[in-house]
Amino acid sequence: MSKTNPGNFFEDYSVGQILNHATPRTLTEGDVALYTSLYGPRFAVQSSDEFARRLGYPRSPVDDLLLFHVVFGKTVPDVSLNAIANLGYAGGRFLKPAYPGDTLSTVSEVIGLKENSNKETGTVYVRSTGRNQRGEVVLEYTRWVMVRKRDKASPAPEAVVPQLADRVDPKDIGAAVPALDISAYDYAQAGAPYRWGDYEVGEKIDHVDGMTLEEAEHQMATRLYQNTAKVHFNQHTESKGRFGKRIVYGGVTISLARALSFNGLNNAFHIAAINGGRHVAPLFAGDTVYAWSEVLEKAELPGRTDVGALRTRLVAVKNQDASTFPFKKDDGGYADGVILDLDVWLVLPR
Repeated sequence: MSKTNPGNFFEDYSVGQILNHATPRTLTEGDVALYTSLYGPRFAVQSSDEFARRLGYPRSPVDDLLLFHVVFGKTVPDVSLNAIANLGYAGGRFLKPAYPGDTLSTVSEVIGLKENSNKETGTVYVRSTGRNQRGEVVLEYTRWVMVRKRDKASPAPEAVVPQLADRVDPKDIGAAVPALDISAYDYAQAGAPYRWGDYEVGEKIDHVDGMTLEEAEHQMATRLYQNTAKVHFNQHTESKGRFGKRIVYGGVTISLARALSFNGLNNAFHIAAINGGRHVAPLFAGDTVYAWSEVLEKAELPGRTDVGALRTRLVAVKNQDASTFPFKKDDGGYADGVILDLDVWLVLPR
């Protein structure tokens, strides 16, 4: 009997199934340094212990997306090892900050299943919860994945598609930000003077800068998160696949776009929630990523006068600048070059 794990196929899932993912992961200073070297994020709260302490943090929290990727990476051997594509995200909430020394683990529940019309694949919906070493929930989110079937002839389960909210309610965000002394917030050190009140609904921001992704970078990043999805690593098999080469992990695209968004959203130091997201098209090594944002909504947070929330659409494009804000065509399809459409709540000082 084989002792290796071939990964789950669509037939292996059932609604209500609980997946306890292996390999708890302790975050280290090295993880933070490597994450910075891969993407170059410059948000002051996550870059300087002294900056963070002056506001009320015990020290700099780790970047929200480093937390997300580590929690996500735990799920891959059980959820998406045999995936064709990660289709989307919804209902993501960052509930506690994480710091070097914290140990993260993840549990997922299967909340939906639907066989695709080709009978060769199906969509699996999971709700994943990341906890720290004290059992406190640091992050929860839903994602859905297209997974291969083991046997095209196997019967399909009853279709269950979960109803997902369009956005996280503002009253349910901000828990990961302690009460802050905003009078100690140094806007010169943060890189720009713009506060929550300086942004308007409908405003679009071209983040201007571009970043070219190298082969070694996306391989290293994905290994950092212990993400074992085959499509990201095995050129021997992917050379025979749809694209003839390895696909970049979608989280790399998100991190690149988020880092680029610093130019224009310098003080949006925290991602409070992921309302929804879609990887529109694949990214490959050698592509250059640009990004732009649109302010969709502004919200005061209950009981908070120190910070406010902006709901923004973050759009990433490849191999073209974002100055024309490429997004969707007249027929509703995405414009050529768009690779990411991400709807998030950001927290800024007031």
